[in-house]
Amino acid sequence: MDFPITSPVRLEDLVEYQPGSVVSRVIFRNEGGSQTLFAFAEGGGLGEHTNPNDAVILVLEGSAEVTVGGVGHVVGIGEALYLPASVPHALDGGPPFKMLLTLLKAGGA
Repeated sequence: MDFPITSPVRLEDLVEYQPGSVVSRVIFRNEGGSQTLFAFAEGGGLGEHTNPNDAVILVLEGSAEVTVGGVGHVVGIGEALYLPASVPHALDGGPPFKMLLTLLKAGGA
């Protein structure tokens, strides 16, 4: 499939689980930001980190346990969560889930 996506597609079908891994696929990128699909295998997660850009996650399959600034959230299918720039956040390993991450660069279009 060519990117950016120019016809309807189920995003969760564009990335597959791989045991013991976190799989990612960039589907859009320009000077203002990017969108990346992720498939987290069971137990997969991302330790606490920061990003200089604002971000939004949208869960496409399963559910994610996300900590933002020390506050825990469970984000389910079709739900989104804002991750402010420079605020520590983490995705805790648990059941498999897929998500879309949208990064919004400061000063972007």
